[in-house]
Amino acid sequence: MANMLSVRNLRIGATVYPPGEAPKDIEIVHGVSFDLERGKVLGLIGESGAGKSTIGLSALAYGRGGVRITGGEVLLDGEDLLKADKKGIRQIRGARVCYVAQSAAAAFNPAHKLGDQVIEATLEHGLMTREEARARALYLFNILGLPDPDNFGDRYPHQVSGGQLQRAMTAMALCSNPELIVFDEPTTALDVTTQIDVLAAIKNAIEETDTAALYITHDLAVVAQISDDIMVLRNGETVEYGPVQQIIEAPQEDYTKALISVRQTKQREARDQSQALLSVNNVSASYGNGFKVLHDISLHVPRGQTLAVVGESGSGKSTLARVITGLLPPTDGSITFADEDLPAQHKKRTRDQMRRIQLIYQMADTAMNPRQTVGQIIGRSLTFYFGLRGRKKKERVQELLDEIEMGSGFYDRYPAELSGGQKQRVAIARALAAEPELILCDEPTSALDPLVAEGILDLLMRLQAETKVSYLFITHDIAIVRAIADSVAVMLQGRLVDFGPRSSVLSPPFDDYTDLLLKSVPEMELGWLEKVLATRRMESAGN
Repeated sequence: MANMLSVRNLRIGATVYPPGEAPKDIEIVHGVSFDLERGKVLGLIGESGAGKSTIGLSALAYGRGGVRITGGEVLLDGEDLLKADKKGIRQIRGARVCYVAQSAAAAFNPAHKLGDQVIEATLEHGLMTREEARARALYLFNILGLPDPDNFGDRYPHQVSGGQLQRAMTAMALCSNPELIVFDEPTTALDVTTQIDVLAAIKNAIEETDTAALYITHDLAVVAQISDDIMVLRNGETVEYGPVQQIIEAPQEDYTKALISVRQTKQREARDQSQALLSVNNVSASYGNGFKVLHDISLHVPRGQTLAVVGESGSGKSTLARVITGLLPPTDGSITFADEDLPAQHKKRTRDQMRRIQLIYQMADTAMNPRQTVGQIIGRSLTFYFGLRGRKKKERVQELLDEIEMGSGFYDRYPAELSGGQKQRVAIARALAAEPELILCDEPTSALDPLVAEGILDLLMRLQAETKVSYLFITHDIAIVRAIADSVAVMLQGRLVDFGPRSSVLSPPFDDYTDLLLKSVPEMELGWLEKVLATRRMESAGN
């Protein structure tokens, strides 16, 4: 079968602006080549900065953020996109080649109905009449498993879930009958149960429409379920390239082997979990419109240990953290910290009470002031809580940088000059600067590739062993829970459905929802997705 996409010796460059130096040109993708047939999926996998998205976007003849394609060929059904003029490229994008972004929420206009947006590009290119486009959209809503497909298009983006919105974006990409779709981390921000549904929908849609696809991700277990071939990338170069079975069962390169073996070890569970540092006592909470989001939650975080709070999106995990920090006062119940009742509102808490509980956010990018240096970001807590200034503050910041294994050379850097993993380490250092007894970790590794995430988790575990700090670790990644948690709380729709030691919660017999969560964690096994879906169908038929 002829190749739908052939990339030959692709080279991509960029201009960097080192502090205090003249701008200089660098090459970030070094001679990458691959082929893709119609109806097949090629998975591009690697750590942050490997070049995955940059290579994927080259299939649209696009270089974002000042990146430029400097050499090679990108052949779409034999036509070199890199030789097309601007008009030719406009005719190709959205018609023959489409793109599915990581964040569907940012890709839709909140003021327009989903159906109108799904068919917009198809109409813009004059590929169908409005009636034909609407019929095509309805067909795609059906094969993507969207609820009430006849009326789904009448909804606005805020009226559907994250998983439904991601499938709607896939429908938007497929509507024009493209020859190629680039999926850029389409399930990274989704919880495991929703991810299964979206993966199944994407795989089914590709098979039904016979479209070729590039699937970009940093999760090898995910890409193994949907791809025919896998290309492993690092630093803009191909590390390994071959069929899925060969890559996951018989990898040849050390880097690929490292990706496959991530999180094979786990922390030993603490035996005594009775000494509570933080206790949540019968807490309920509502947002301003009276919508109740937490229902009678009771749990505790043992001293010097890790409580993992798990559940799908909307289960109330992050809301619970907001209540603990005083950002959302509970409507009922109380929070006890070190045998002392905490005021419900953070404004009424003492400076020392605020110091002892710190928060590490999911997105380090948005949690830092881009105009402040690393030294200023970490040093602010030192001044606020301890009054440190001048030389003493700088020395303490450097000590904290050493603790997070960043050492010298980072004090005067800005967030834009750091990698994703480095930013998250700075966020950890900022929390540690307050010398807290409890750190709330809100999905701090969900946006990181597996090897970088493992480094962050290892760092957190080492710091806990050294300082005896407690963690409340919010996540939807059961593999992380198995690796680092002493105790586990499982939440569903604002309610606590299970709570106890890790060995108890993650061992049978399970309650139904915990069982569903555990079965939804992708495994490095060919055909795993089909087995999970078949099991679900049998269980549904049995009910």
